[in-house]
Amino acid sequence: MTTIAFIGLGNMGNPMAANLVKAGHAVTGFDLVADSLATAEKNGVAVAANAGAAIEGADVVITMLPAGKHVLSVYADLAPKAKKGALFIDSSTIDVDSARKAHAIAAEHGLLSIDAPVSGGTGGAAAGTLTFMAGGSRDAFALAEPVLKPMAGRIVHCGDAGAGQAAKICNNMILGISMIGVGEAFVLAEKLGLSHQALFDVASTSSGQCWSLTTYCPVPGPVPNSPANRDYKPGFAAALMLKDLKLAQEAAQSAGAVTPLGAEATQLYALFNAQGHGGTDFSGIIRFLRGEAG
Repeated sequence: MTTIAFIGLGNMGNPMAANLVKAGHAVTGFDLVADSLATAEKNGVAVAANAGAAIEGADVVITMLPAGKHVLSVYADLAPKAKKGALFIDSSTIDVDSARKAHAIAAEHGLLSIDAPVSGGTGGAAAGTLTFMAGGSRDAFALAEPVLKPMAGRIVHCGDAGAGQAAKICNNMILGISMIGVGEAFVLAEKLGLSHQALFDVASTSSGQCWSLTTYCPVPGPVPNSPANRDYKPGFAAALMLKDLKLAQEAAQSAGAVTPLGAEATQLYALFNAQGHGGTDFSGIIRFLRGEAG
């Protein structure tokens, strides 16, 4: 049994913490939202009055927070108070620069750290099948891997500090672009009188196949578990997709990489969000492509 502090018990953090409890770990959590704390408590997480209290005696500190500024603030506050030899794991999706700064804060206090953002959405968090993309030293990864396993379907060590975040934003840029491409194909098929099922049956077994089509199909019917069958109730909200695409564009600008499709996807999701659909699943972008979302 490992003593774990979990800071950030939102839509992703809560089911992740619950899976750690199910695996037999002692988990103490904190979140600024009272409802999130109540849910965590029902899931067997011990609730702390604040983040500092949550990490008392913790072998591992996991953070799942909205942005880099929040991660850096929490690391600056908690690293000096952490148990000697504690491991810090950040599973937030943040910019690479902030991730590296968080590693530096941990190192200043003699702590090992991993940036380990996830892919798989709320469904993967609940099922314990998330993909973790980890950045950090081999020693830190060796300590982190058994802690991550109850929450994971796959864990990949991507490289040194910040490499996990780099992998995440590259992956999600692919995802954002591919979902727009799949959505455009279905909109064209509709105009040409081709049924959703016919296009799916062909493309899902041909060169057009991709995750956005075969697992997260943006039209109802062909993939019963996709959000399209639930009026685009989010598994991964459009606002979060826009956040990740912006992170990718910031990284591309910093690195001098040319990403024209990534830039166009960012603009399309920005327009979709500006129309008030940030809380819609990102696959709902097909409504925008049809001209329905306005």
